[in-house]
Amino acid sequence: MGKKWRFFLLRLFLLAFLCGAGVYFLLRIGVLDEIAGLSPVGEISILDRAAEFFGAEPSEVRTLRTAAVENDDPGHLEYYFDQLNAEEQRCYRQMLSGIRENKDQFYITLSSDQEVNRVYKALLFDHPELYWIHNRERVYRTVYQDRDYCLFSPGYTYTEAERAEIEQAMEQAFQEVCMLLTESMDDYEKAKVVYGYLIDHASYGPSEDDQSIAGVFWKQEAVCAGYAGAFMYLLERLSIPCIYVEGEAIDNGEGHAWNIVTLDGQPYYVDVTNGDQPDFLQGDAALLEEHKTILYDYLCPFPDEYETLYKPSDSFPLPDCTAGDKNFYVMNGSCLSTGSYQEIYDLCCLRIDNNAAVVRFKLADQAAYEAARTDWVDGEAPQAVAQYYMRVHGMKRVEYHCGVLDSFYTIYYIF
Repeated sequence: MGKKWRFFLLRLFLLAFLCGAGVYFLLRIGVLDEIAGLSPVGEISILDRAAEFFGAEPSEVRTLRTAAVENDDPGHLEYYFDQLNAEEQRCYRQMLSGIRENKDQFYITLSSDQEVNRVYKALLFDHPELYWIHNRERVYRTVYQDRDYCLFSPGYTYTEAERAEIEQAMEQAFQEVCMLLTESMDDYEKAKVVYGYLIDHASYGPSEDDQSIAGVFWKQEAVCAGYAGAFMYLLERLSIPCIYVEGEAIDNGEGHAWNIVTLDGQPYYVDVTNGDQPDFLQGDAALLEEHKTILYDYLCPFPDEYETLYKPSDSFPLPDCTAGDKNFYVMNGSCLSTGSYQEIYDLCCLRIDNNAAVVRFKLADQAAYEAARTDWVDGEAPQAVAQYYMRVHGMKRVEYHCGVLDSFYTIYYIF
């Protein structure tokens, strides 16, 4: 046999070997991915796997890179989407599509930890209705050396039956809120109804579901992430612009979440979690279920006061909250400029005349608050209001409890 024929047969042998190795490699991918609980064939084609093996970009990735990117998603504000650059927005849409289709894994056209984490965080902040990607779950990625794409595996939390229960609870909550609304209500009044509804129907506490709206609507128990997500979810369904904010407490660095809602074109802070504080009253009153009350101090608080308590993370820029005209006490005529005895007494009597069981008022600044405390917390002035309450209601005896929120200069009496 001549040298040319031997060389030809050698090349043929090498080609056959490489093809066999390639087929073996692709089969091994299938076996390993099945062990890992992934779906290599079907969602990610075997031809795309072959392209990866031989160093080429998969056809699906090339298609993703050239696909049109929608600028909005009907029914959702997507504030954080607008803070991303063009490539991050492309990846955001890829994540949103894959998660909504419940894909176990799918390609995204970014690969670095920083970029992927930024996009994923933006997605979670914009879409609290994606409760089944619990934000405590680990996110897995398969990365390829020197390639600007990866396989994204978000990880899902609930069974199909559980998701049906959760979505039924979400819809029921929305319908219950709608029954509390009237046609004459403006956006502030609607936001106030949602604020009160969540506080009345959920309790603060850790659980398996506490980081998502499933905790609020399904289990009626959550922490700040669940409260903030639920508030945003309901306001979005009412077409009221609202965003989710992640940050921390200034005094101890503990993580926290709240909202910024837009009312009459102005952004305001809303912190539903802190509106649900049954233990702010003095003594043992907090143990009495009938003394649970809604703290409206955290519904559109004065920005300078709220910002002494919490600061947002620096992950994304946020709207500047500067307005104070939607503050609960301003709206109700109970933000007092001085701490004078007569001004406070007259306001308390007016509230009792209107059949209020909770009398609350706010002082405009620190000096007025300190002056008011002397008489109305540490002194005997509350007894005069209690006597007025008894005369109005024809009672010989009444029990009342006092509560204060120093950070907001507010004083409460609950009869």
